[in-house]
Amino acid sequence: MSAEQIKKDKYVELTYAILDAQGEIKERVDIPVKYIHGRDSGLFPKIEKALEGQEKGARIEVSLTQHEGFGPSDPNLIFTDDLANVPPQFHQVGAEVEMQNDRGAAKKFTVSKIEKGKLTVDGNHPLAGQTIKFVVTVGEVRDATDDELKNGVTQNFSVDGGGTVH
Repeated sequence: MSAEQIKKDKYVELTYAILDAQGEIKERVDIPVKYIHGRDSGLFPKIEKALEGQEKGARIEVSLTQHEGFGPSDPNLIFTDDLANVPPQFHQVGAEVEMQNDRGAAKKFTVSKIEKGKLTVDGNHPLAGQTIKFVVTVGEVRDATDDELKNGVTQNFSVDGGGTVH
């Protein structure tokens, strides 16, 4: 009996790592991501296409340009203010703060730099503006159940703080 291949309406589990242009691992997900192939998977389209026809145990590498991945860095999402104007709990690089716009939509910003009495926050994804590589390992592949086709599967992954591995 041959192994199941990934195609539309297959239940798929996978793990992945995201590497930057220098090959440094920026994120690694070892708990299997579950999705129904070809049905609003949340995967970046180029990754989903590369998975088509793969079987359990396959390992693929997919490079994404900034436009295929997390998009270009938007300078309108980078703000600098005097350190004295910022609450102390945010006085460290990597601290996260949630801000709301005039319409009440929330956005996560990360403290990216503190120098010369100034603090900079950035609302871009940390990998925005970069070419990245996904290294994906295929786990389980099987026919999706009727319930999974109707209701989807519980998404247990997020790489961009509000979206998924799209």
